[in-house]
Amino acid sequence: MSTASTPPIDATTTPSWADLTAHQAALTPDLRAWFAQDPGRAARLTFDAADLHVDLSKNLVTDETIALLVRLAQDVDLAGRRDAMFRGDHINVTEDRAVLHTALRRPSGASPELTVDGQDVDADVHTELAKVYAFAEKVRSGEWTGVTGERVRTVVNIGIGGSDLGPVMAYEALLPYKAEDLDVRFVSNIDPTDVAEKTAGLDPRTTLFIVASKTFGTLETLTNARLARDWLWTELAAVGALEDSDEARTAAVGKHFVAVSTALDKVAAFGIDPANAFGFWDWVGGRYSVDSAIGTSLAIAIGPARFEEFLAGFHAIDEHFRTTPIEQNVPALMGLLNVWNVNFLGAHTHAVLPYAQYLHRFPAYLQQLTMESNGKSVRWDGSPVTTETGEVFWGEPGTNGQHAFYQLIHQGTRLVPADFIAVANPAHPLVDTAAGDEPVDVHSLFLANFFAQTKALAFGKTADEVRAEGTAEDLVSARVFSGNRPTTSILAPALTPSVLGQLIALYEHITFVQGVVWGIDSFDQWGVELGKKLANEIAPAVTGDAAALAAQDPSTQALIGWYLEQRS
Repeated sequence: MSTASTPPIDATTTPSWADLTAHQAALTPDLRAWFAQDPGRAARLTFDAADLHVDLSKNLVTDETIALLVRLAQDVDLAGRRDAMFRGDHINVTEDRAVLHTALRRPSGASPELTVDGQDVDADVHTELAKVYAFAEKVRSGEWTGVTGERVRTVVNIGIGGSDLGPVMAYEALLPYKAEDLDVRFVSNIDPTDVAEKTAGLDPRTTLFIVASKTFGTLETLTNARLARDWLWTELAAVGALEDSDEARTAAVGKHFVAVSTALDKVAAFGIDPANAFGFWDWVGGRYSVDSAIGTSLAIAIGPARFEEFLAGFHAIDEHFRTTPIEQNVPALMGLLNVWNVNFLGAHTHAVLPYAQYLHRFPAYLQQLTMESNGKSVRWDGSPVTTETGEVFWGEPGTNGQHAFYQLIHQGTRLVPADFIAVANPAHPLVDTAAGDEPVDVHSLFLANFFAQTKALAFGKTADEVRAEGTAEDLVSARVFSGNRPTTSILAPALTPSVLGQLIALYEHITFVQGVVWGIDSFDQWGVELGKKLANEIAPAVTGDAAALAAQDPSTQALIGWYLEQRS
């Protein structure tokens, strides 16, 4: 029997799970004492993976905890499942597909060659990458022009989910690397406000749209693409650049629209030349696709050479995950720590707190990656899960979050594990010369907050320490910080394309590790299908079809009725 079709091992029946349960029951977390008694704790629990420097020492674990978690990984055959993914076994069981996002960043000439289901995957990937790079260079050089012969100044990416969250997050993260004479905007929401705002102020003669939809059938994306096409025709006509003929309109679409899709017939029907469609494969899930042709807008913005660095960052973490023993394997350890926090310490949410403004969309990106992957209540063989799964991922950049929700993390009743992410060298090393007698390096001030927050969360402040500050006794309890709030610190030299790829791959593999322990298929997303199906069924009722309205439940009928009254 192949690893892909092997029923999941129920982690709760393993000896390591029983031992972890007993260990947790006897454990009284005390980070102050642990650090005081063990000067080597920080060094022993800090690891490097490519350019990422990861400190796990402020988590609520001892050496015994880590050893038991490593045994759990062995008991559920994490290594076997990992190897099955890398070689292309169909570990996406419910869709009978390989899971090969790691193949998207294998370097050209990688050995051994990767052949899956009779296809030379390496050749397929690099053929498509070459096509994306050639197009990106045409746009960046000005060789690609619109109907008036003017070069592209603005690219508008139209997609949703993985066709939007990845590209927009990466574009925002790598703004210092984008071409100065090119801007990229992103349309995703079917709310007409989105496409209206994103096209506002654009010159149709210098605007290029990328419609990103694998099937070219996603409701939101195709609706927005049609709205964008109508905008293009209207605005080109308004500036005298479009004749009133079907031929002229079709020609305009051909010069101002390209697609990321494999449905070439639908692409052509829309008016896009299939030669200008860039594809990817069913073994790439949307939330794992930013390093595929879905990243075309990013490749245009930062250029093929930088995009190659981006892919190399992914691959560096892939290799670390694939080859490093579990006890030193950063994604494996972080995934196992998340299992510890969820299943043994009762955490329900997970904060991601980047102290890097360019990563302001990274928590939102991780929401889809983690919650669409591991928000499951059945295992990959269809049986019910035997333990809690998934975490609610959320977060905002520091220091903004400090003035918003850190109160709950520090002193609330909820346990909220948090990942703090920062870089040593900022893109803009500014100095505040008016702060006092000496100039202040603002990034150092910023990072002081990073270090202070993880220290405060770990060690807190005791009642005696509060009293020693002269606090009135009736206020002491309000100013006590319990500490023992778990954090992971992730540092990198700078936010380069490579480092961004490393961060994304790190969390991809963390998500995978959790899914293996829980026995779930982290690569399907059936939970999003029902709502989409019902939206199509309800749409006629919303536009006045009485029979369709009558078919709805009383609550939905009443809500639609109120909406129709307000619209009239």
